[in-house]
Amino acid sequence: MISELDVALADGRSVHVFDTGPLADDALTVVWHHGSPQTGAPLDPLVAAAEARGIRVVSYARPSYGGSTALPGRDVASAAADVAQVADALGLGRFAVMGASGGGPHALACAALLGDRVSGAVTFAGLAPLTDEFDWFDGMVAPGGLHAALSGRESRVAFAIIDEFDEESFVAADYAALDGRWSSLGADVGRAAAWGDDGLIDDDVAFVTPWGFELDDITAPVLFAQGALDRVAPASHAGWMLGQVPGSELWLRRDEGHVSILDAVPVALDWLAAAAG
Repeated sequence: MISELDVALADGRSVHVFDTGPLADDALTVVWHHGSPQTGAPLDPLVAAAEARGIRVVSYARPSYGGSTALPGRDVASAAADVAQVADALGLGRFAVMGASGGGPHALACAALLGDRVSGAVTFAGLAPLTDEFDWFDGMVAPGGLHAALSGRESRVAFAIIDEFDEESFVAADYAALDGRWSSLGADVGRAAAWGDDGLIDDDVAFVTPWGFELDDITAPVLFAQGALDRVAPASHAGWMLGQVPGSELWLRRDEGHVSILDAVPVALDWLAAAAG
């Protein structure tokens, strides 16, 4: 059973939180960082895999998503302060973090800024910080939103008016996943539309501006799970981050894309459990 609650934050905002609840006193808790755009609700295959392993899942909607209050000008780093307050409200001490797509950078923020409180981090198909050390946009089929965000939020808002999903962004493996085991992801993206475009716009602006931390600040174990066929967050991003995060690991799956890489969730949960000790 997933419970939902709104957690009040110190600055007067609130975030909408989902919690599968503790399965045992010593259960590992994983804080899930959702993709862009989603509602923040944990996806069915994640919940099932976690329950089978006795792992608690806590998820929350980032600002302007799923009923959470907006945070104008937010950067990627701001997620860490929000998560710390959610964890305090739920009585969580140490926990792991996991993020998919747009959630990946925010999971890394927690790993960088919350110190020993984070036992490990996993990202699936996440973007790297904007850098000129490699061709950051190369391999993206539809980077229009991110290109617009380079010129600021107003430009990104204008792009949202004409933005349409490019079906070439996903490969066959992604569509198979969305039609089957990860159908809950597509359904959740549909529900996210009820809160408009602000969350996605703010995510894109945050991705292409300074994140508020450095990757080499991370001391927790980090795993990058990446599909070699990804046309949204190309594999070059994970490969570059591997060289920036000390001691990190990369699982590069040659037949997977942006969505189908989520099939690695069960083994990634096992990896987090082992990292937590």
